Amino acid sequence: MVSAEIVQWVEQAGPAVTAAVSAYGATVLTRAHDAAADATVGLGQRILQAMWRRRDESGRTELERVVHEAADEQDDAYTRTVLSRLLKRALREDPELRDELAAMLPAPAAGTVNITAAGERSIAAQDIGTAITGDGHILPRP
Repeated sequence: MVSAEIVQWVEQAGPAVTAAVSAYGATVLTRAHDAAADATVGLGQRILQAMWRRRDESGRTELERVVHEAADEQDDAYTRTVLSRLLKRALREDPELRDELAAMLPAPAAGTVNITAAGERSIAAQDIGTAITGDGHILPRP
């Protein structure tokens, strides 16, 4: 996986990892897989647990600290950023982990674009003209 592939993989996996941390907090690292968990949370849990298994004691301590911090944070954007950095670094440092985690996500089809929006009044589009969110706006006249 080259740097661009790592970034793309993290963009795909990030929402699942964030959802798992939001749902389970730091226990996501050690809890048994929950068959009732939705697919996104389950995927995020499997990703984090794979990272946990491949780390030594100091790596596990760091992973635990970062996941605790992300779980306690009330700002979703901050949480996504912290977890994305963690994933990117792990993928760059461990080629075997890259292979294991790459197998968890289907490769996007050629030409496929993934667009994600999260949060209140979020919008997402590949191509967009004017986009206004919030209250009390007047649309511009052409």
